[in-house]
Amino acid sequence: MHPDQVETLIKSEIPDSQVQVMSGDGSHFEVTVISASFEGKRRVQQHQMVYAAVKKAMDSEAIHAFQLNTMTPAEASQAA
Repeated sequence: MHPDQVETLIKSEIPDSQVQVMSGDGSHFEVTVISASFEGKRRVQQHQMVYAAVKKAMDSEAIHAFQLNTMTPAEASQAA
């Protein structure tokens, strides 16, 4: 699976998100998602939102490994 496809899957479920996807082999991905939709949600809830977006790809093993980092825009600006 191409990183752009992973980004599209996530943005289809979380339209306001900024998504960065890196992959060296097309099945192992490192993903950062920044979204205002994460405001007020615990980290596990944020991750559940992203995993819901890529569930079919993970179930079919198009995505084998998925390292995920989520944050709100405020958290992202503090990290910069």
